[in-house]
Amino acid sequence: MAPFADNLAGLKRALHGGLAGVEKSGVSRVWVVDCQPSDAGREPRTAHCFLPLNWGLMRPMLGRARAQLAEAYRLAAHSLSGRLLLLTILYVMVGEVLIFFPSIGAYYRELLNNHIESAELAILPFTEPGGDQLSPAMREQLLKRAGAAAVLLKRPEQRELFLVEGEPRSVDKTIDLTSAMMSDRMANGIDSLLNGSNRTLHVVAPTRIKGAQTIGIVLGEGPIRAQLVEYAYRVLAAGLVLSLITGALVFVSLYFVMVRPMRKITRSMVSFHDNPEDPARIISASARKDEIGIAERELAAMQRDLYGFLQQKTRLAALGAAMARIQHDLRNILSTAQLASDHLAAVEDPVVKRLTPRLVASIDRAVSLATSTLRYGRAQERPPKRKQLLLAPLVGEAGDAAIESRVAPVAIQFDNQVGVDLEIDADPEQVYRMILNLVRNSVEALVERGTEGWIRVTASRHGQRVCIEVIDNGPGIPPSVHAKLFQPFATAARSGGSGLGLAIARDLARAHGGDIILVSTGDDGTVLRIEIPDSEMT
Repeated sequence: MAPFADNLAGLKRALHGGLAGVEKSGVSRVWVVDCQPSDAGREPRTAHCFLPLNWGLMRPMLGRARAQLAEAYRLAAHSLSGRLLLLTILYVMVGEVLIFFPSIGAYYRELLNNHIESAELAILPFTEPGGDQLSPAMREQLLKRAGAAAVLLKRPEQRELFLVEGEPRSVDKTIDLTSAMMSDRMANGIDSLLNGSNRTLHVVAPTRIKGAQTIGIVLGEGPIRAQLVEYAYRVLAAGLVLSLITGALVFVSLYFVMVRPMRKITRSMVSFHDNPEDPARIISASARKDEIGIAERELAAMQRDLYGFLQQKTRLAALGAAMARIQHDLRNILSTAQLASDHLAAVEDPVVKRLTPRLVASIDRAVSLATSTLRYGRAQERPPKRKQLLLAPLVGEAGDAAIESRVAPVAIQFDNQVGVDLEIDADPEQVYRMILNLVRNSVEALVERGTEGWIRVTASRHGQRVCIEVIDNGPGIPPSVHAKLFQPFATAARSGGSGLGLAIARDLARAHGGDIILVSTGDDGTVLRIEIPDSEMT
């Protein structure tokens, strides 16, 4: 081992990019061990690779595996649980990828620092006083422990070059660790994984050797890349296992908390859709307090309401069919009863004369009830035949008919406050029936209370709309009936009512494009309003 100053020109050409600074400042001393030309740490061509050597033979197998995975994904993507599992694994893998790149950069930097430290320890005895007096064998052993082909120590006034394996042929890449950022470390690590199998590196780093500024080493990248590949496999395997475990735990949690209850809800919806008239198909709501529990309870309430509506429709259909079958016989019976009542009216007996009006009124009510029931159940209402007409005479006629049709044990006063010149654009017969049903409803309420009362009808025009209000001082409508007041057969808990009057009246009003609404009700009476728009609005 001896100084090797004569080979500086060749050394500079060999270290072209990496040691370009040598040309400017010069090299004071060059230490050489076993000065035989070598490949400067070149690794054999058979370096580590991510792909197996028999890649061409594995392509058909991988194609079949890819097709099976695609089929599994297609099946999983059509279920909520499969989507949750796929998304969970995907998100965990994304997190692992975000960790992978910084980990590779940090580990690559650690490997380079280890080589720098080994080089520092190897050349440290040469930098101390008396380093020139070490035996050649000792110097050779120390420099071979540097783990590099060459070591360059930069001082303010000189540079020292230590050749370990002879003259390097070329430098493929220079890495400066004195000011490397995180992004640089990640880029260098990934670059080493992809391209670092046979390259020669020149690494410059800060040094702790007294009096020196930086230390540089020239080494082959093959061993470093081999360790980096092994580390990358470990990170990827750990990330995959972590993703699978996390995905499985999250999937199991979501399955029992969300997916299974949602399946219960969907199964109940499908089953109830198949036969909504089966009460056993109504979902049993759980006691959960979260959104799924609320959805279960609301679905159960909706199914119960729908089941009730269907039961009511079924009963109405059965009632209509039954009434249609007995229509002929019922009319014959009522006709016979009316003939008998006519003959009774001619009898001079005081008792008969007193009872005959009640009998006639009862028969008339029976005829009216049967006719209205048949008409509503068979939906035979004709479209309104509108025309302009005075409203006051129609209201007076309907009010008198409603009061006279009921032989009341109490005095009922009817007050028609409709303006004599107020006109309405409507069907006369249907408006008459609307007012008749509402006034008759008020009469029945007053009779049920058993005290004297009054019924008042007012009307006014608001633009192209006429509002008719029927007001009484009856006992009011119970709150339990408000929601179903205009439904068929919904009575205000009074005896003798059919429960069809208000339903028929609302249907007639809506046929005109209007409506009937409950304005107010209470112990001091009830106010119902009929709204009929002009034909231009409808």
